[in-house]
Amino acid sequence: MAKKNQKKTKSRIVSAAWKLFYKQGYEGTTIEEIIEESGTSKGSFYHYFEGKDALLGSLAYMMDEKYEELEPDIPEDMNCYEVLLWLNHELLTMIEESINLELLARLYSTQLTTRGEKPLLDHGRTYYKLLRRIITKGRERGELTKTLSVSETVHYYAMCERALLYEWCLRKGEYSLCEEADKKLPLMIGSLKGTL
Repeated sequence: MAKKNQKKTKSRIVSAAWKLFYKQGYEGTTIEEIIEESGTSKGSFYHYFEGKDALLGSLAYMMDEKYEELEPDIPEDMNCYEVLLWLNHELLTMIEESINLELLARLYSTQLTTRGEKPLLDHGRTYYKLLRRIITKGRERGELTKTLSVSETVHYYAMCERALLYEWCLRKGEYSLCEEADKKLPLMIGSLKGTL
């Protein structure tokens, strides 16, 4: 029970921080405001995060929460290839509507220069576990190719998704991320379809 409460506390801090970052910008948000918005304490904040910069990496885990929320709603009439496209659309909708572009770009830049933890590459995340389940199931049902291993397929899909996000950041959000992904991702991952 204590572990669940700790996860809820950390989650409240992360959610509050990203909400404020989106409204006020990263620089315009203070740790005190994050603590107040999350309804936690200074001790709780510093138990989970060294400072405001440490929250940037938490975006990956915020995305995981979205995947956990989406998983029970995966349409049963879709094959696994269609599920991958659906998940991508739902996640990118959330990103486009609630994640400040400047912060997403900052996250990518920190992942390129940091020597420590790289949350975007953490294969213990919900994101990677969910992809492995979907891809394994798709291969078993003949809906996805077996040309690549499950791990290679997961890596390829994640790489394509990151490419879409990175390009959107480079272009400073000059187009709809979701619309672009809905057009381009099927071209990027079309080779993953099985031979039913």
